[in-house]
Amino acid sequence: MERPLPPPLDALPEEAARAFLARGEEVVAEEGEVLLEAQGPPATHLYLVLEGEVALEEEGEEVERLGPGSFFGYPSLLSGASPVFTVRARGKTRLLRFPKEAFEALLAYPEAARFFGRGVAERLRLRPERVLEPGLARPVGELVQRPPVFVDPTASVEEAARRMREEGISSLLVRGEPLGILTDRDLRNRVLAEGLPPSTPVGQVATRPTFTLPADTPLLEAVAAMLERRIHHLPLTRGEEVVGVVTHTDLLAHQAQSPLALLRRVERLELARYGEEVARLVAGLFQAGVPALEIGRVVAGLNDALIRRLLQEAERTLGPPPVPYAFFVFGSEGRKEQALLTDQDNALALAEEGHEAYFQALAERVVEGLVAAGIPPCPGGYMATRWRLSLARWQEVFARWMEAPEPQALLDAQIFFDLRPVGGSLSLAALERLIQEKAKAGVFLYHLAQAALAFRPPLGLFGRVRTEEGFIDLKRHALAPIVSLARVYALMAGSPARRTPERLKQGAEKGAVSLELAERLEEAYAFFFHLRLKAQLQALKEGRPPGNRVVYKALSPLERRRALEGFRAILEAQEALALRFQIRL
Repeated sequence: MERPLPPPLDALPEEAARAFLARGEEVVAEEGEVLLEAQGPPATHLYLVLEGEVALEEEGEEVERLGPGSFFGYPSLLSGASPVFTVRARGKTRLLRFPKEAFEALLAYPEAARFFGRGVAERLRLRPERVLEPGLARPVGELVQRPPVFVDPTASVEEAARRMREEGISSLLVRGEPLGILTDRDLRNRVLAEGLPPSTPVGQVATRPTFTLPADTPLLEAVAAMLERRIHHLPLTRGEEVVGVVTHTDLLAHQAQSPLALLRRVERLELARYGEEVARLVAGLFQAGVPALEIGRVVAGLNDALIRRLLQEAERTLGPPPVPYAFFVFGSEGRKEQALLTDQDNALALAEEGHEAYFQALAERVVEGLVAAGIPPCPGGYMATRWRLSLARWQEVFARWMEAPEPQALLDAQIFFDLRPVGGSLSLAALERLIQEKAKAGVFLYHLAQAALAFRPPLGLFGRVRTEEGFIDLKRHALAPIVSLARVYALMAGSPARRTPERLKQGAEKGAVSLELAERLEEAYAFFFHLRLKAQLQALKEGRPPGNRVVYKALSPLERRRALEGFRAILEAQEALALRFQIRL
């Protein structure tokens, strides 16, 4: 009985698959024989296991076994770099060995290129401790110095303060359901500043529920979570048990160049070199192997903290706000997908009309503070100094955009649908509900889908990449189309998600896009985001202004192949969307 074809050959025309197999040379590897060596010469062949098994090893430890039907050697072939893992035969193993030329011919088939591109990502996932610098991947629980200290909610704040002094700590966990926490800041801001008596019960001023993370969470993830939630104390758990609390200071002591070190300078309003420090931080995280989109999340946390600090200082100077307000960001900052600092995109929503002098001054102080920190003003004027409306007026503006959208106006305004509140006490829930409700109207989705087709991938005849004087614009032809597609999918699915990967996932779950296509777009987005950041950091290193264009021929064979696959995924998604909404391309 003939053996079935292994993936991806089973997805190819049978004649092509058989022709490829015919180019393979059968070889036999004996037990323990090394076929590829980590950090050794780059692979020169692609291997297919016919019988037996091979082990992928790192520093003498086995991390995975590959059996019949498995390919190996392709990550090194694609990158031209040394193998990541040592590949060793486990028992007598029959293999087919293919020359590099046969492999490159196989990659002409999109199904094969997609399969091997995903395979590279899977291989990298086998070595998470190598993806991040050891300090960043280290479990945050390793920083715990002592068991947590608990207090009853009925205890007085005077007793709690005395206990914190005796123990030499800056927080106490408060027993009960849900778990609470009392910090030195709570004593200062919720007790002393409010003039409460020393007999005040702890339960009255503690934070409940308190945010926790598992002790095995990587350090970088813990830092990002603390930035996003504006907390300085993080209880850690193993199962149901709280095993300790790490603080802002613990993390700073562990890594002086961490995002929290920069956060401390933000809190002191030391803005003069903020942009330079962010660029240095981004370069360090990128060099350490932190995924580019995760870096964007960290930078967004820092920028949010900067805006809140500027708002706090503005209120201290101008006095309390006359009515509640919300300071919100949108565009890439709203999606938390900005790594290096770019133009500002922000606005103000007010509880009611009026109070122009106060909020004009507040907006100017924040925008000028951001400029002083190295975040330039938006050339199009999308800043709180100009975009400042009552919540009711914002609802009218959004309703007008969505009920009778003009294509060009919608193209300009669609970044507002990425809005995310950062500062102030006014809730934008009503505005967000309106977006979800109005998105159900067919005319709006039609025009938003049309806007998502405005930027096309640079594919020419026969599906080849078409360059502009040797360059490809990653923002215009890769990132922006995926962002726009994901925005449409999320609104079709009724999802409030903001980040592009989450929007793609939500869209797939609700049937707005196929799971397979959503996964391909997510992989493409992460790749293009990484590629742009890599080029931008190199430009900064060479003293050039960072941009969005890269020289296509300067990319490695693997990067060119992944770029081609990403462009094909965008094209397929745009064609499917055009068909769904009956839009002529």
